[in-house]
Amino acid sequence: MAVDTEERLIRTEYSEIMQKSYIDYAMSVIIARALPDIRDGLKPVQRRTLYDMYELGIRYDKPYRKSARIVGDTMGKYHPHGDSSIYESLVVMSQDFKKGLPLVDGHGNFGSIEGDGAAAMRYTEARLQKITQEAYLGDLDKDVVDFVPNFDETEKEPVVLPVRVPNILINGAEGIAVGMATSIPPHNFGEVIDGVIAYMKNPFLSLDELMTIIKGPDFPTGGIVTNQSELREIYETGTGKIKVRGKVEVEHGKGGRTLLVITEIPYTMIGAGIGKFLNDVFALVENKKTNDIVDISNQSSKEGIRIVIELKKGADIENLKNMLYKKTKLEDTFGVNMLTVANGKPETLGLIPIIQHHVNFQYELATRKYKTLLAKELDRKEIQEGLIRACDCIDLIIEVLRGSKDVAMAKACLTAGVTEGIRFKTAQSEKDAALLHFTEKQADAILAMRLSKLVGLEINALQKEHEETLANIASYEDILTNRGTMARVIIKDLKALRAEYARDRRTELTDAEEVVFEEKKIEERNVYFLMDRFGYARTIDESTYERNKEVVDSENRYAFLCKNTDKICIFTDTGQMHTVKVLDLPLTKLRDKGTPIDNVSNYDSSTERFLYLCDMEAIKTKRLIFATALSMLKVVEGTEFDVTRRTMGATKLLDHDTLLFVGEQKENQTLVMQTAADYFLRIDTATIPEKKKGAVGVRGMRLQKGDTLTEVTLLSEGDEAEVTVKGKTVSLQRLHVANRDTKGVKR
Repeated sequence: MAVDTEERLIRTEYSEIMQKSYIDYAMSVIIARALPDIRDGLKPVQRRTLYDMYELGIRYDKPYRKSARIVGDTMGKYHPHGDSSIYESLVVMSQDFKKGLPLVDGHGNFGSIEGDGAAAMRYTEARLQKITQEAYLGDLDKDVVDFVPNFDETEKEPVVLPVRVPNILINGAEGIAVGMATSIPPHNFGEVIDGVIAYMKNPFLSLDELMTIIKGPDFPTGGIVTNQSELREIYETGTGKIKVRGKVEVEHGKGGRTLLVITEIPYTMIGAGIGKFLNDVFALVENKKTNDIVDISNQSSKEGIRIVIELKKGADIENLKNMLYKKTKLEDTFGVNMLTVANGKPETLGLIPIIQHHVNFQYELATRKYKTLLAKELDRKEIQEGLIRACDCIDLIIEVLRGSKDVAMAKACLTAGVTEGIRFKTAQSEKDAALLHFTEKQADAILAMRLSKLVGLEINALQKEHEETLANIASYEDILTNRGTMARVIIKDLKALRAEYARDRRTELTDAEEVVFEEKKIEERNVYFLMDRFGYARTIDESTYERNKEVVDSENRYAFLCKNTDKICIFTDTGQMHTVKVLDLPLTKLRDKGTPIDNVSNYDSSTERFLYLCDMEAIKTKRLIFATALSMLKVVEGTEFDVTRRTMGATKLLDHDTLLFVGEQKENQTLVMQTAADYFLRIDTATIPEKKKGAVGVRGMRLQKGDTLTEVTLLSEGDEAEVTVKGKTVSLQRLHVANRDTKGVKR
């Protein structure tokens, strides 16, 4: 028998495979990781964590359990993507400064509003909040949502939690997927519930009418929304920008000094933003943007935010407040993108569509819940009716049981009237037994019934229980067949939740005027820029320099006149030009020390070397000569270096080349190049062509193999310059002026 060993090759386009694979990956991240479901407002990791706590019995009225236990159980059963994401979601769901309605009750260090991280999971404990158990997980035992196998098909997990409140609005959401992100602000619990109730009563409710109830975001950190009029467009389109401002109060301190006290911060400032705000205020003082601030301290505690800024007497308070709003993150923008997973696909929704989805989900939950309850009540009714009938003929049933050989024989008689093999006392009893026709469930209940049920009080209780069952059946059938009745039931539940968990609004909504901050104009004047051989830079008054000119020149590597509003340009051997604002340099007395130039610019003294320094205003009028170690020359107009960037490429370099020389070109100048092999070439600078800063340049000297330039000297008329080569003195002025791109002469 021949075996076909021929290989089958499937040819396909590689790009198509990559495209399909990436789309599959992207959708997996979008649906199964990063975006919340519109129905419960939870991302998969949050849903799985809450469900695992529910399964472990970590209820609000039970003791706390270690977070490590919760995380490990969730990872092992439902979310096999690492413990850090699970613990992070647990921590965030417990933080009342991030969530409008915390879902987890944390015990221990769960981080702070100032950016302190939570303690390790082995130290902290957690349990469900009461509302989470009631409104998020309460009906899981009533078959209200579908369950699917977990990742290894050893457990079942809910597709979505039966959340009875619009969590997507109450707690908001943040998530970054592939090619898309969601950012939904939190809202006030009471307002959102009222909005849902209003929509259920009037499905044709307009957005304007809805916004009289749900007025806008309600951040846990409070603050002030300053563009209330733009909220309508945001809620209509699902995207936009909300301007949030911190709340500043004026208090009076000791000695008649005024205090600016920040009591509420923008939601975006949570975490590291508070420390950055303090640093920004320090920077405003150091950079002399204001002289009105004496001190700033962070006095925040568990009671709330309190950042105190102490002012000088007579300070312009309004202008200073405006400066804080303009120059720091005390006024910030919250980008809104209400992107959620709706009907299995990502979709950006406005406020009304979100409410619509929630209400439809509530009707679906209620329908499944009351179908389950109705089925249970019908089963109970069937059994109750069987027991009531059994009580009426209990003597006959006892006779059947005593005369039967086994349970099967007795059950057959009860359900089908089969009397064969059963011993009866009288023939009439046998005839009566043949007429019995209990159902299977009724027969099982009768066989399991205890004799104590025959007590008169027990029979009365059974009758009363049967009446309650009939009332429940009528109620459930009314709910399931009448949408208005179902709506009233849902609204009643929502009102009960609102009464227990609603709180006052924290965020103020207004249309504030645009902040106008007028910076005090800096008086322009001449100063001298100084930098010593160690790279410490500073400025001094022009009069101080004139009085001590010789001392200053002898002690500093660079000293030149500039404006205090100007910039200093620093050219380095790496081909870069760094700029430094003169105002960033300390204005010192004669003997004071400056600040390292590294601290106020992008210059790195460990990897770069100074070649040329000049102020920006002066450089605009100059033409600069560039020379590299591989003898590439060019002239560049100084206006090309008039930029606002802190660092830019001043020239283009060949591989393994470095910038050796930068200098100003003047009339009647010559340039002398000296190599490592002691070759010299003197050329007229007029022969060097003008190029753009992004050009490499032209060859200045034809180098021997392995040789490089070591020195470049500019000579003007009357200049005297000498170098020593192997113990001999070479006068550069006596060198013959030759053509560019020649070998030069050896000395």
